[in-house]
Amino acid sequence: MQLDIRHHPEQGRFEARVDGHPCVADYRLSDGTMLVTHTEVAPQLQGQGIAAQLMRTLLDYARDHGYKVRPLCSYARAYMRRHPETANLLAPA
Repeated sequence: MQLDIRHHPEQGRFEARVDGHPCVADYRLSDGTMLVTHTEVAPQLQGQGIAAQLMRTLLDYARDHGYKVRPLCSYARAYMRRHPETANLLAPA
């Protein structure tokens, strides 16, 4: 399923609506780093790759804008661990 993901920079959010449910990846910008604070997909929609598409979009945005990424939420950390091609985006600890 291809999502229509919208970026709401004023809210620090990437969002898609699926079957009327908001699916989100939230972040804060701090000194050139995107702090990924929260990802959420409604329980009945989980397992369909929605959170992964949100993360890919967020990481593409970070790459395109020269930001590093600090994954603070557990899903974002797991996603980046499973995708070693994103390692160059990780902010130093």
